[in-house]
Amino acid sequence: MKELNNFKMVIPSKSSNESFARVAVAAFVSQLDPTIEEITDIKTAVSEAVTNCIVHAYKDTIGKIYITVSIREENKVIVKIKDKGCGIEDVKKAMEPLFTTAGEERAGLGFAVMQSFMDNVRVTSKVGKGTTVTMTKTLSRREDEK
Repeated sequence: MKELNNFKMVIPSKSSNESFARVAVAAFVSQLDPTIEEITDIKTAVSEAVTNCIVHAYKDTIGKIYITVSIREENKVIVKIKDKGCGIEDVKKAMEPLFTTAGEERAGLGFAVMQSFMDNVRVTSKVGKGTTVTMTKTLSRREDEK
């Protein structure tokens, strides 16, 4: 599927940047005229992925979070959130609802939330090298576009 537009940014893994990442991605995707529900879904998924980088990947340090958004034909949006942090030892286990390595203050629902709001979520990770979360969503077409 042909790429129509893309956007890339790199932000420090500071909690103050989570809302910026979410709004920046939403602003870029807005060119497709998504519904309020679709934009909220994307913002929530981005928020969860970026928060995972802040809380888990870099733990007590500040690292870089790489965000890439691609708009493809037929209203398909691909969002990649990548870090070069500690990585995930067992991705399958990490994606189970309620699983967390961050103690009782975390719910362990980040990946489950991402999966519920996006059409597809793929996680690749290598211990000591980092993690990439790739999320896709195909936005509905408005009546006037059909």
